[in-house]
Amino acid sequence: MLNDPDAQSRQAHYIDALQAKYPNLIQVILGRYQAKTKTCFKCQNMYTSYEEKETDVNMALSIATDGLKGLYDSALIISGDSDMAPAVKAAQSAGRPLFIAAAFPPGRNSQELRSLMPASFPINAYKIRKAQLPNKFDAQGKTFQRPAKWR
Repeated sequence: MLNDPDAQSRQAHYIDALQAKYPNLIQVILGRYQAKTKTCFKCQNMYTSYEEKETDVNMALSIATDGLKGLYDSALIISGDSDMAPAVKAAQSAGRPLFIAAAFPPGRNSQELRSLMPASFPINAYKIRKAQLPNKFDAQGKTFQRPAKWR
């Protein structure tokens, strides 16, 4: 996405739309992109690819620190990444009753997360579509419209 200005613009628009539609309910914590040189297996040409970094670490830190501080009593982790398990364990170690559940995106699952939580379930593509922002809406004096590429 780093070398795709259109994708960056769509992502920024989406974040703005989320914050406008749900003020004071979400906090956006951005990761970063790291350039990585790769080699094409077929032609051996080298090219630059970009890898998203720190998002899972930022999520895990928020789960753990906010849980330890008592800032939530229930959480829904939408991930199938077992790297979230240490954060869940840390939050649960606070000694307060916490309800933490995992919702696994299509094609994702983690037995480790499943074993730590009283509830977990898969999310299918239909539910993801139903949870998306509307194609067009007004919020905070602005009109937001889903980019054509996302429809």
